[in-house]
Amino acid sequence: MMIGAQFPPHQAFDVFLVAGEESGDRLGAALMRALRERTGGAVRFAGVGGRDMAGEGLASLYPIDDLPIIGFSAIPRRLPRILRLMRFTARTVVEKRPHVLVIIDSPGFTRGIARRVRAAQPKIPIVEYVSPSVWAWRPGRARVMRHYIDHILALLPFEPEVHRRLGGPPCTYVGHTLIEQVRDLRPNADEARRRLAAPAVLVVLPGSRTGETRGLLTVFAETVALVRDRVGPLEIVLPTVPHLLDPIRQATAEWPLPPKLVVGAAEKHAAFRSARAALAKSGTVTLELALAGVPMAAGYKVSAIEYYAVGRGILKRLHSIILTNLLLGENVVPELLQHDCTAENLSRVLIPLFSDGAGRRRQLEAFSRLDAIMEIGASKPAVRAADIVLDVARQDPGDFGRC
Repeated sequence: MMIGAQFPPHQAFDVFLVAGEESGDRLGAALMRALRERTGGAVRFAGVGGRDMAGEGLASLYPIDDLPIIGFSAIPRRLPRILRLMRFTARTVVEKRPHVLVIIDSPGFTRGIARRVRAAQPKIPIVEYVSPSVWAWRPGRARVMRHYIDHILALLPFEPEVHRRLGGPPCTYVGHTLIEQVRDLRPNADEARRRLAAPAVLVVLPGSRTGETRGLLTVFAETVALVRDRVGPLEIVLPTVPHLLDPIRQATAEWPLPPKLVVGAAEKHAAFRSARAALAKSGTVTLELALAGVPMAAGYKVSAIEYYAVGRGILKRLHSIILTNLLLGENVVPELLQHDCTAENLSRVLIPLFSDGAGRRRQLEAFSRLDAIMEIGASKPAVRAADIVLDVARQDPGDFGRC
């Protein structure tokens, strides 16, 4: 950890934060709590955030609920608004001259602000919370970022080495947010016994975005039917999010084995703690399942345009697109993508996970290594992040800090 100059006595530490969506808002709120703890409350916040950050005392410059920064189709229509907000936010940062600017995820939006701030006032330190996936897509971004990002706070342990190799900014692994949810993910004695009881619980996770679920629900329904025919009675649990509850209820009403729909993190984690196996969309949820000790099969489909524009290049660069496999350095979780994502293929790799065979044991043994790889049990990710934010700002406080 770097040791820098100290702030003048009794001077509050001024932090400007920018989060553009819910996931960043949650990270920002945890960081605010940690900064308040590490400074003994001598900190002031300004910036852009959502409900969680507001709960920690941030008066956002504007609401982020309708900030349209995800999805290729939405960008052209809303680009003028996005650019106006970028310029307005950057001007506000420069006017307030905080000790540090922290941009959180949403790179298409937040990094546009960071570039403008660096051009207008180069002395304001800038920290990026959540590394872009330069290891998967457009690796040249890492070197370019060095011109306007002073430090990256990484969620994945292999990312600092990737940035070093690519010539990116200094990067430190602070820990994934799932680290703090491990206790909620792992079963107690009764739940562990339920995992082995009949009927077996199968958790089905088709994604949290409309386009994802629409593409996967049909093939997942067919997979469940094939698994039931081979394994016998099943209890299907399908966690979803509030805005998809009605469409998914309609879509699954005619399934041969209708699932129990649950909403919210608490019910989802309860399902994980009792599950024998899972059928999931490739994504962060596979890491949740691995930390919960649930063997799984993963599948994913995107449109032909997205696949040929982006997906094919990523698949050539990586041995897997599943976070669990990337962290473990081997393809432990079977993944069926695009044309290979069929009910026949998914059921073929999923069925063996219901018995105590080699496939199930291999996944569980590999998942047990994640605690060491992710440094679970060490200090909280937000506390690590807060310490680095403070150190970066202390390099040269100058006459900043007027939020």
